[in-house]
Amino acid sequence: MKLFKDKFFRPDEEIEDLYGPPPDDIIEETDNTQKTDGPAPDDAEEDIPMGPVNEAEMAQMVYGPPSWFGEDKPHGFPVPPPPPRPDPYKKLLSCYNSVRAITDFKPKVALVLGSGLGDFAEKSVDIRCTVDYSQIEGFPISTVPGHKGRFIFGYIGECPVVVMQGRVHYYEGYSMQDVVLPTRLMHMLGAEVLFLTNASGGINASFSAGDFMLITDHISCFVPNPLIGQNIEQLGTRFPDMSKVYDPEINDIISDTAIELGIRIQKGVYLQLTGPSFESPAEIRMLRTFGADAVGMSTVIEAIAARHAGMRICGISCVANLACGMTDNPLTHEEVQASADKAAPKFRALVAGSIEKIAKIL
Repeated sequence: MKLFKDKFFRPDEEIEDLYGPPPDDIIEETDNTQKTDGPAPDDAEEDIPMGPVNEAEMAQMVYGPPSWFGEDKPHGFPVPPPPPRPDPYKKLLSCYNSVRAITDFKPKVALVLGSGLGDFAEKSVDIRCTVDYSQIEGFPISTVPGHKGRFIFGYIGECPVVVMQGRVHYYEGYSMQDVVLPTRLMHMLGAEVLFLTNASGGINASFSAGDFMLITDHISCFVPNPLIGQNIEQLGTRFPDMSKVYDPEINDIISDTAIELGIRIQKGVYLQLTGPSFESPAEIRMLRTFGADAVGMSTVIEAIAARHAGMRICGISCVANLACGMTDNPLTHEEVQASADKAAPKFRALVAGSIEKIAKIL
């Protein structure tokens, strides 16, 4: 038998050698015709050879007009056009109008209260008006325990302030535009300074639970930048500078106030992760090599949005516990709140005293 490598190898001859000639009644097929024993019936359709297939025309016949196809895949499966993206500035204006329908109060300083620090407003602010988040059309609602979910307008000393009792977080499922919407809204209402607070986990080995850390810089880690997307020109430039996010002059005021009150205050870099799970020991070791002194699940994106809008920014982090792996104790949200509640009296004094002095430089 000849092999397929042989020069004159023919498969049909080799098969016939093995199995004999094919039966007489076998149907022989050609490209577009078929032989039969008898004449073709009268109603038989004429067999017309097909020409080359036009894929675009075939796709339109099967799936619809070309408008359903992506520009880069004109012959692929139909893909419906994406839904229109909401305009964040129009939503911001809608929220602004909702608040202005309730109050015309114009603050100079915006204060964001973190976990466990929500009672600051009732004890340290001369309250003139409150606005629940649910009263603001399209405003995101905080779902975290301990966050009341409202704006408080009033005075600390002679400084008009708006206090945010309960922030919204990225881990709650809100878009990044919604997470920073409150910051932008407070700026639109008149605030020139954003005073951020939070409860954090201490990474710096010299920190202790209950310490305050003055934020001198930040790191955004695995958190989408809130400025991604079409730039809101009414708020700021496309590429805002972040070389000095936390205002040196205001930080000096906070440091001097802490010394006057006899409050120990650390200084360091705050790092934001997405949450909501607490960090693993390996992650904490990684973050320490990044240069972080404390870690949490908020603040950085708000600072970026405020800097984009031209606000002056400062921040104090309450080190509620030492981060995972630095002690043998498991981490819980209840522990964070308990530590923040314990530190609340000193916190109120430090923040109130600082804001009264900040107002003098505005």
